[in-house]
Amino acid sequence: AMAVKGVRFVNSGLAFVKEDRNFANTDGSVISQTIVRTSVPFTITAVAPPDFQTRTSMIQPIGRGWEYVLEQDLVGNAPKWAEEAVQKLTAKPVEVGRYDLVLHPSHLWLTIHESIGHPTELDRAMGYEANYAGTSFVSPPDKVLGKLKYGPEFMNVRGDRSEPGACATIGYDDEGVKPEDFLIIKNGMFNDYQTTREQANWLKWWYDQNRTPVRSHGCSNADSWASVQFQRMPNVSLMPGTRDIGWDDLISATDRGIAIVGDGSFSIDQQRYNAQFGGQVFYEIRNGKIAGMLKDVAYQMRTPDFWNAMDMIGGQKSYQLGSSFNDGKGQPGQSNAVSHGCVPSRFKQINVINTGRTA
Repeated sequence: AMAVKGVRFVNSGLAFVKEDRNFANTDGSVISQTIVRTSVPFTITAVAPPDFQTRTSMIQPIGRGWEYVLEQDLVGNAPKWAEEAVQKLTAKPVEVGRYDLVLHPSHLWLTIHESIGHPTELDRAMGYEANYAGTSFVSPPDKVLGKLKYGPEFMNVRGDRSEPGACATIGYDDEGVKPEDFLIIKNGMFNDYQTTREQANWLKWWYDQNRTPVRSHGCSNADSWASVQFQRMPNVSLMPGTRDIGWDDLISATDRGIAIVGDGSFSIDQQRYNAQFGGQVFYEIRNGKIAGMLKDVAYQMRTPDFWNAMDMIGGQKSYQLGSSFNDGKGQPGQSNAVSHGCVPSRFKQINVINTGRTA
């Protein structure tokens, strides 16, 4: 990467976690598990005074080991990533306005994490996180379960701790519960919260109404033997559509838009309702084709409006995992890892601002 003209700094590393988790309770459970996670942070900085640009978040954390690092071909891909950082220096500043956005899974996972994952934590919705991490617009439960239209009818979002390679995948949670897959959003409607053994009974009325068992979804986690287990996010994923289409098909179907690859800086309010997201690499879409690189792009959203503006999603072949290696919650604070699978998706007429403009 340093051999590419214009690149001035590269920072890379490797982080590995191997947890041996042993659990026993008075119900008679004795459970031993080994959990492995890998992160490959890599940041390239290109400089052309007075500007500088970075390219990062190319490799997502995953619940696998060293073999995952070897598969990334870091030496072979580094020059391409470096060229992208250099191209950002001369990219055209975005013009503010409303655009159709085509969002790559390497970007969309973070939007899912912040605008679906966190607001559907039941303890947050009930006010238990208000002093630290905030509350949730997805509350109270009796006003939103089965009533809140989160997105279009083809939108289904699954909670699970079973997907191979995902960072929150585990055999049993820290209350000895074998997790189950469940739909947080079903056919566009808000359908369920993330729960623990204690919390499941809070929603007994809803589960009885739907003739489903009153049981924990297996979302209890502690980050060490010295921490108290509490509700933590499972893998929360946007399910693929029924059509066999992908990234290129969504771009071809878009007349005037912006394609966004990679996650960047973001801001979201304490109820997870109003938000702003940047990214890593931005491309102008004109008449179904990539028309060049843009910079200084961020989009603003209200969560329900944004997800209801989604009108196209990719199929199973375009499904990818994105992940957070460290997600904080609680007082005293704890950290856990979580993944979000998704497909390329298009959102109609989203407000885009220029983050590089000065007064």
